[in-house]
Amino acid sequence: MPRPALSPFRRGLFMAAPIAVLVGITGGTLALTAGSSDASDVPSRGVPEAQAVKPVRTQGESVLQIMAHPDDDLFFMNPDTSQSIASGHSVTSVYLTAGESDGRNARRQDPRPAADKAAYAEARQNGIRAAYAEMATGNRTSPWDRTSIATAGGGRAELDTLRAKPQISLVWLQLREAGSISDDRPHSLHGLWDGRVERLETQLAAGSPVRDDFSYTRTQTIETITGVLARFKPTFVRLMDPTPGINDKTGKLSDHQDHMYGARFAQAALAEYAESPGRPAFAVQNYLGYSTGSLPHSLDPKSTEAKLRTLKTYAWWDHTDYCEDPAGCGDRKVAARPTGHGWAQSIRYARGGSASWVQQGAGKGELYAFSVLDGRLAVWHRKGTSDWTGPVLQQGAGLDAGVTSVRLPDGRIAVFGTRTELDGEYRREVVTAVQSAPGGAFGAWRSLGTPERDDESATSDISLPAVLVDRAGLMTVYVRDGGHTMRVSAQRADGGWGPWRPAGGRDLRGDPVAAMDATGRGYVFAATPTTVLAWAQAAPGGPVAGPVATGLPATTVALSVTPDGPDGVRLWFRKPASGDVRTARFAGGGHASPVRDVAGGIAGYGAVGASGGRLAVRGGTGAVATPADGGWVTGRSLFAGAPAATEAGFATVGLDGRLNWSPWER
Repeated sequence: MPRPALSPFRRGLFMAAPIAVLVGITGGTLALTAGSSDASDVPSRGVPEAQAVKPVRTQGESVLQIMAHPDDDLFFMNPDTSQSIASGHSVTSVYLTAGESDGRNARRQDPRPAADKAAYAEARQNGIRAAYAEMATGNRTSPWDRTSIATAGGGRAELDTLRAKPQISLVWLQLREAGSISDDRPHSLHGLWDGRVERLETQLAAGSPVRDDFSYTRTQTIETITGVLARFKPTFVRLMDPTPGINDKTGKLSDHQDHMYGARFAQAALAEYAESPGRPAFAVQNYLGYSTGSLPHSLDPKSTEAKLRTLKTYAWWDHTDYCEDPAGCGDRKVAARPTGHGWAQSIRYARGGSASWVQQGAGKGELYAFSVLDGRLAVWHRKGTSDWTGPVLQQGAGLDAGVTSVRLPDGRIAVFGTRTELDGEYRREVVTAVQSAPGGAFGAWRSLGTPERDDESATSDISLPAVLVDRAGLMTVYVRDGGHTMRVSAQRADGGWGPWRPAGGRDLRGDPVAAMDATGRGYVFAATPTTVLAWAQAAPGGPVAGPVATGLPATTVALSVTPDGPDGVRLWFRKPASGDVRTARFAGGGHASPVRDVAGGIAGYGAVGASGGRLAVRGGTGAVATPADGGWVTGRSLFAGAPAATEAGFATVGLDGRLNWSPWER
């Protein structure tokens, strides 16, 4: 059945005037007023012209998390959630459904209680309140104020505020959940998104201050989430992955349908919210769901222990009546397995994990930095030792989190990312924008299409592109597709792009990475759950062959690669269940060199920023860390995605949307 159109909103194009930003760890943020399976030269579809924006200042960062169920944040977004709470900044968690399941709050081995969906929803709320109170104050019984608020969609929601830390809020929309991971349940977020049901009803928790049932249409659901965004004005938004892909073994969704379609409703609301005036600019981070449990663990033992402690609080592990609520003090289903299916031991970004978003410009010491704010490309610029200027928001809305960049032989820079089209059929495509001249303006986004047949076949699950550039300046783009294989599209001599062709590989995960060595040979790498595969040129300008085995052990999937010597490249990655940084050299023939652990040890997760042997990584506290004197020096502020490293220094983008730059210690 065709999906009905979204509620009207403009997904506009604009070129903003340069915006001066103070570069540092603290301070104000910006607020703004105002497919085919083949590659193609099709311009952006259905994106009208919009007015330029005017910058104003607001203070501080504000994080908003949107989840389908109570516990999605604890399983898949923690420790990011706890780190944001510890920062003292505003944190708001929004739960779209009541999470009522079958209404039986018990472990499988317990006597089967009578079904009571209102009570089970209340118990899950109690568990979340206890978990957040404990993360914020150390006391799970720290009290909350529970109130009923009107929503922009015409219903009501529950708003909970932690009395001891009022910057911590919980919002409960209490819509009905699907009740199944992948079975067809029309009365669900999935059915509402696809237009198979006109309205989705609520399931109110037993103790909620919202007392009257209501229902939402698809448009009202989007309006409601947009209204929550307008109320809390986040600078950073966390979502589950709206394109989680298909399980290769079962052919079913690899994640819960509520996670996927809840994230799509949030995407639509964010696109609408991006057109509203008087709000701070915002970035988005997406998180991998169920499938992260089948990959090597990404967290170190200490982080896993802290995450599990919070999950046990939510799960009402001790089963004492500390909350004095007949509904129960937490989620006993989770008490049966508080680690989930390996979820407590990991956290993974589904998008936005590139470490290649800072690029050298044409001039001496000239640098460009790129991020995505408000669904648009944000560009910062620095000449020599001068201050950074920006961000300048480029044309074209709908960009997904995370971009990568390459420098062409003539000094121009090309930026690549993916874009989601929400009007009509849901579609994700690869896009690129290239400077008109060295140091010049960036042109409009150009679509390279998508290697996917349609959204239904694999949920539009494509990776961030990895790009190789030959000596003539022609680019070749590598993308992991929804079948977990590699696809490639090559630029033609006339500037157009060829079709997406298979390039092999099996069980590929995460984003591929690419680099050229000093001779001009290109290399592409992609991780599997057990090793890393490589595609390489035997000679500069020759065909790229692969995949070939590198002989490398399992990684935590996030990779980065840099040139190394005259005839090879160096891979950087993390040790599973540790977070320690590891490296190996690859020269295209045979296996990679033996793995070397970077001295000092550093817990953390995500891709490694590297340049000439200098490193910048996410440490176990969530702040950036760099090696020093056999150990690591760790900063204080949280940031989005991965750090980017250059010969001159390293950069992060804070959760307030600001570019933070640090020269290397001399």
